[in-house]
Amino acid sequence: MSGKLILCGTPIGNLGDASPRLAEALKEAGLVFAEDTRRAKRLLDHLGVGTPVSSYFLGNERARSSQLAERLAAGETVALITDAGMPGVSDPGYSAVAAAKAVGAKLIVVPGPSAVTAAVTLSGLVGERFCFEGFLPHKSGEKRAAIEDLSVERRPMVFFSAPRRFLADVEAMLAVFGSDRAVTVARELTKLHEEVWFGTLGGAIEEWRTREPRGEFTLVVAGAPGEAGSLAAALEEVAGRVDAGEPLSEVVRAVATSLGLRRRMLYEAVLKERDGLSP
Repeated sequence: MSGKLILCGTPIGNLGDASPRLAEALKEAGLVFAEDTRRAKRLLDHLGVGTPVSSYFLGNERARSSQLAERLAAGETVALITDAGMPGVSDPGYSAVAAAKAVGAKLIVVPGPSAVTAAVTLSGLVGERFCFEGFLPHKSGEKRAAIEDLSVERRPMVFFSAPRRFLADVEAMLAVFGSDRAVTVARELTKLHEEVWFGTLGGAIEEWRTREPRGEFTLVVAGAPGEAGSLAAALEEVAGRVDAGEPLSEVVRAVATSLGLRRRMLYEAVLKERDGLSP
């Protein structure tokens, strides 16, 4: 009989946010896989849990997922935690879930604190819908392309950013979204130096150019105004302009921006139409 994998949400800064159910789950497990064993042991000590801990991070998750599968196949109960928040949300976890499914293990989740929902709640920018984007790419070109794909996203967007990348991330957003786009910057949520800043992308640049960005950042950026145009109208305009001699990539970018469509989605639709497929 296959075992059980417990995916555990952990505090994002304040250990007082750890739930009694989290402690029970970690005690139940025969082994805890953790992104950082030192942080994990501090949490387990706080909860009075003596379960052994083994590392499970991006650099070793391929080997660890095989070990996890073996334990689950043998009927063991294993818990997975990351440094903060939910496993699999901009943190290791996907491979563990895949390994558990492959051996038919039972999957259980113990929900916990989330920087995403905490920042969304504080921002006042979100009604019923938002989209989570996590960390932007490191390379400037890839970062710019990712943001351009979101230039017409009408839902508020949630991003994570690290101190060394924060200014570059905000500058890249400003270049595409404009300086007046509203943003909430939540820093060090639930920790001693928690800060929530409200303003615009332009204001955020001015603010953090005068002081060093410190701690972990969660940004909630307002969505683009206006309504998106139809895909059919976009395809027709792209076809006409390309037939007139304009470069495809430039046309797709211009049309997507003017009609409020995702650039990548429009480009893929154009390629499908050229292949004789329905977009």
